[in-house]
Amino acid sequence: MMEGVLRHCIEMSVDRQYVDTHGQSEVGFAFCRLLHFDLMPRLKGLHLQRLYRPDRKSEYQNLKTVTSRAIDWQLIATHYDQMVKHIAAVRFGTADSEAIMRRFNRKNTENELYRAFAELGRVEKTIFLCQYLGSKDMRQEINEGLNVIENWNGANNYIFFGKGREFTSNRPDDQEESMLSLHLLQSCLVFINTLMIQQVLSEPEWRQKFTMEDFRAVTPMVHAHINPYGLFVLDIDKRLPISEGREADAEKVA
Repeated sequence: MMEGVLRHCIEMSVDRQYVDTHGQSEVGFAFCRLLHFDLMPRLKGLHLQRLYRPDRKSEYQNLKTVTSRAIDWQLIATHYDQMVKHIAAVRFGTADSEAIMRRFNRKNTENELYRAFAELGRVEKTIFLCQYLGSKDMRQEINEGLNVIENWNGANNYIFFGKGREFTSNRPDDQEESMLSLHLLQSCLVFINTLMIQQVLSEPEWRQKFTMEDFRAVTPMVHAHINPYGLFVLDIDKRLPISEGREADAEKVA
């Protein structure tokens, strides 16, 4: 997830990342905060989550059943320099994020640096939980964002068919070729769907029928009209007649 946010080869600046319950952890919250983007999970077992108190003096009588111990700020301060070094290694690509995250898992609970990351993650997760519980708009935003991702994953599974939609080779070159082919199919699918949607919405009768909710639901990631099987003949000298009708109408008007 962090690799995708940091190195996505586009000009867009990512300031938040939507994930499911299994895509979040206390260490993950800490890494995302230090990398300057928000981790926003859709939590299933919300009633099992715990809030951490900012200090030992703070007592919340109405929240005793959901609050835990106080945050150990001294632990974070002691290891902060080492934490920043690991974050810089991930940020600038001098170390693989997967390799670093593998060091900070629950099997290394005795590692002081792991404990410092987890403690900072508890701070960020507590803040997130308070915002998540108090904001209906935030919960809807996360749910809508994940729906887009899951819709796109479904389209990828559909067009990347064969062998259970998995890489069939352990060779990096073959895997790279398969992934680049998938990227090409993705680009073609989105491009063609965009042209088709534009043509439909250019017709006045359809534009008048659409409401704001309908426009929000429009997406170029539909794939029900795609047939992934059979023989397809490609003629690069011909173009799809998607916009021919609109161009003919324009010539008549002229």
